[in-house]
Amino acid sequence: MLLKSNFKSDLAKEKRLSALLDSYYQKHLRSCHFERVRSMKEQLMGIDLVLQHKTSLQTFYVDEKAQLDYVNETLPTFAFELCYLKNGIEKPGWLFDQAKNTHFYALITSIFSDEDEKYTSCNITFVNRKKLLSFLEKRGLTQSFLKDITSSNKGLHGKLVLDKINPKTEGYLFFSRKNKAENPVNLILKLAFLCKVGIAKRLV
Repeated sequence: MLLKSNFKSDLAKEKRLSALLDSYYQKHLRSCHFERVRSMKEQLMGIDLVLQHKTSLQTFYVDEKAQLDYVNETLPTFAFELCYLKNGIEKPGWLFDQAKNTHFYALITSIFSDEDEKYTSCNITFVNRKKLLSFLEKRGLTQSFLKDITSSNKGLHGKLVLDKINPKTEGYLFFSRKNKAENPVNLILKLAFLCKVGIAKRLV
């Protein structure tokens, strides 16, 4: 019953957030038509939003990722999922999932709710997925390298510093072994850093 309640609660939160996001898209993405995807099949393929440029007619698939666990907080980082547990079996996270058709991540951060049952403001940072994966590969942070790291640190909970990336200005690994049922391992990256190297761009 608790699971069902949480599921309904999460859906309600996503619906409220979508209304705010759509208002921002209408205001700041004037060069594009946008359509919100309702199909669960497409959403599982990493498509929450379809953008089509009004002039070139190029189409882009956007996967929205929101920090809904941190409402009324401002974090300088975002967690990119490497792996998680499902029914006791380790599954690959969304970052390196080849089944995803995502072109861009829309990272929703600094979500504020100044009114009851309503989100009133947030930040949106667009990340070019292809550029991000290329950058990680050049740094040696490949899927196989990170998989080896997670496999050799199965008992670890907390932050793990890597020599391939500056933990103060760029990012680090984080193992959530004790506080989350799915035991996710995330690559934590600084949003300002992603913007600085041209992988990301702040929309609002």
